[in-house]
Amino acid sequence: MKKLILALLATAAAASPIAATSAEAQQRETRTVVRERPNGTVVTRRTTTNAPQNRRWARGQKFDRRYAQNYREISDWRAYRGRRLYAPPRGSRWVRSGNDAVLIRTNGGVIGAVLSGAFN
Repeated sequence: MKKLILALLATAAAASPIAATSAEAQQRETRTVVRERPNGTVVTRRTTTNAPQNRRWARGQKFDRRYAQNYREISDWRAYRGRRLYAPPRGSRWVRSGNDAVLIRTNGGVIGAVLSGAFN
C-alpha cells in the first residue's frame, strides 16, 4: 500500500511541471504580422500574453503589474483628490489599473486599498 501511494505521489510531482508549462503556453500567443511598405515587405513577430482583462483587485492580494490593465504609477496623488485619493502611508504608492486606483506597499507589493471606479 505504501509503494502505491509513493508511486502516485511521484507521478503527480513529475506531471505538475508539465501542466504548468502547458498553462503558460496557452497564455502566450505568437502572431506574425506582415506589413508592406513602398520600399519592401517587412515581417514582424509579436508575442502577446492573454492576461485577464478585468482583474478585480482585493485588499491583501499580491499586486502583479502584468495583470494590470492600463498600468500607471500615480506620482502626484494631489492631482487626483477629487477622485478620492489620499496621501499614501510611508512605504506605499498609488498605481492605476484600468479604472481602479490601487494602493500597494513598495516592498512586497501587497495591496493596502482599492478605490474601484476612481477613474470613470
